[in-house]
Amino acid sequence: MSAIRVLHIIDSFDLGGAQTALLNLVRATDRTRYAPEVATMHGRGVFWDDFVQLGVPVHSLSPHKLLPLYLPKLAALILARRPQIVHCHLFGSNWIAKPLAALLGVPVRVNHDQCNDALRYEKPLARWWDTVTNGLSSHICAVSASTRDFLLQNEGLAADRVSLVYNGVDTARFNPTEKKPRSNPFVILGVGRLNYQKNFALFLEIAAELVKRERAVEFRLAGTGPEEASLRALAAQLGLGERVRFLGHVHDTRQLYADADLLLMTSRFEGTPLTILEAMAMRLPIVAPRLDGIGEILRPGEDALLVDPTERAGFVAEVEKLIDEPALATRLAESSHAKVHASFSSEAMVRQVETIYERCLAKA
Repeated sequence: MSAIRVLHIIDSFDLGGAQTALLNLVRATDRTRYAPEVATMHGRGVFWDDFVQLGVPVHSLSPHKLLPLYLPKLAALILARRPQIVHCHLFGSNWIAKPLAALLGVPVRVNHDQCNDALRYEKPLARWWDTVTNGLSSHICAVSASTRDFLLQNEGLAADRVSLVYNGVDTARFNPTEKKPRSNPFVILGVGRLNYQKNFALFLEIAAELVKRERAVEFRLAGTGPEEASLRALAAQLGLGERVRFLGHVHDTRQLYADADLLLMTSRFEGTPLTILEAMAMRLPIVAPRLDGIGEILRPGEDALLVDPTERAGFVAEVEKLIDEPALATRLAESSHAKVHASFSSEAMVRQVETIYERCLAKA
């Protein structure tokens, strides 16, 4: 029997957790049963080579976001490949690619919902179209219980059409080979796209307060994005100088975690962030906001230290606690490491997704 053809479509290959989640999904897919290929709506981005190296067909449908060549090119790709499943990732592909796939008769249309983005609350038209296009889904994978609950309560979807599918991390790759001694100065890491959601301005404000308190700390910020220039200006304004390092896009994120002493996340909203899961797998202590998917997978005081996302003083206090109490930092890191291996591997995520595929195909 020939392999089931699956076409994954994502808005872009720019830096982001959804891209990493898709990479993990394709990497762990059972190639004896499924024949995946991946299309980005526009551009190539930092993940292009990673997808090519997986040995699957990879397509860029338009050179630029504002040039809508992705419409005719996606239609041509679907008609040429005749996928049995189209799996959409992020809002753009959900709103554009999924209706087109339905129009062209793709039997199964799945989408991955990564978080309760501010768009859903601030843009009524966007929320309406999200509801309309989700009505075209054979099934929706929600990466947090809060995201699933939002879809069920606000978009009129039946419970059997939405599954909770937590993101999964490549635990074979993100697995420390030896215990790392503490750095001097103490290295505090931030990882993610430099945009509104990740709120790295707060990260820098926390850095400035710790420097003011004469803590022996170094801050590293890995990522690119639209706020890079403003964040660099803020760092200069706060007098951080060489105490904060902007690393840009770092391909080998594993080494980032291995070289750090603490992951500090300051996001305004999240689903189940891959950065958190990767840090857990690398036995890196975590201070993070008490948000949706983060609060679902981390127990405060047992796996990590969680803070109200608006409380700068709370973040500072919890970071200082882990600087001053190495035994606590070690205990949190060991607990979260055990949890991610037990429940949040990419293999577990993929098997759950493949079960959804099979159920949808049986109904198609």
